[in-house]
Amino acid sequence: MRAMAIDAATRRLVPVRRPVPVPGPREVLLRVRACGVCRTDLHIIDGELPRREPSAVPGHEVVGEVVGLGPQARRFAPGQRVGVGWLGRSCGACPFCAMARENLCDAPLFTGYDRDGGYAEYCVADERFCFVLPEGVDDLHAAPLLCAGLIGMRAWRLAGGRRPARLGLWGFGAAAHIVCQIAVAQGQQVHAFTRPGDAAAQAFARRLGAHWAGASTEAPADGLDASLIFAPDGALVPAALAAVRKGGVVVCAGIHMSTIPALDYRLLWGERELRSVANLTRDDGEAFFHLLREVPVHTHVQAFPLEEAQAAVQALREGRLQGAAVLVP
Repeated sequence: MRAMAIDAATRRLVPVRRPVPVPGPREVLLRVRACGVCRTDLHIIDGELPRREPSAVPGHEVVGEVVGLGPQARRFAPGQRVGVGWLGRSCGACPFCAMARENLCDAPLFTGYDRDGGYAEYCVADERFCFVLPEGVDDLHAAPLLCAGLIGMRAWRLAGGRRPARLGLWGFGAAAHIVCQIAVAQGQQVHAFTRPGDAAAQAFARRLGAHWAGASTEAPADGLDASLIFAPDGALVPAALAAVRKGGVVVCAGIHMSTIPALDYRLLWGERELRSVANLTRDDGEAFFHLLREVPVHTHVQAFPLEEAQAAVQALREGRLQGAAVLVP
């Protein structure tokens, strides 16, 4: 099968030929119909996350058709469409799994990191960690929901969900453009912070219902109740803390971030809260796809052929995308 794998020496994606994988006991074999390009893929390619598989096939926003079943796989039938996200498996036995906190599992398996992902014609996935995708959303537009949507959902829930009246989104990419639509539909006032001078991203945020959009160097006229940081820039943490009112919450939603500068205690004082998001749980996924039945969300995507995965990654790196890039085999 065709796939795009990481060349560790050049930190680029290169075309390779791999055997079609064989599903294990509780696994399904999927023919990949679409796979989103996530910033986490970029962190893996660039070596900002420790390498586990030197020539891994990335991709964890996978929309696939079931074409094969492992010996003990019973959940899906051939021909069904399913989604695969970042958390590919948890151990089910560690203290975190016992507390229903599988996102913090001590021995997890991550799609496109510990095992080959969706930058390929086929991949395998544990049926217990696959999602039933909403009807009425085509493959291309469903792909970003499987990480940008899911991690955005978890970050939004950790920040209080519907409760904050004034919500800041720092970095207006794939995740933020989904969360923005959800928050606006819940009656929240969204403030979108982008790179200075990125007028296109600011206009995009306003089109999606943001009350205000401007540079991350600007301060909102009134304090925010919560902020979600999607950009991997540690310098945004003090800025986001300074922008929230007393009792406000700042959630760092990425898996990797540059060094956070030293903080003055006054930025935390007043019972402000700073926390991170670590992966996600299947419950986050079920809650997210349930919410989508009530809240219409339209993902904005740019399609790339599988062989142009490197171009898609570069467009993400340079901030040239509005919404998300999606690979189509």
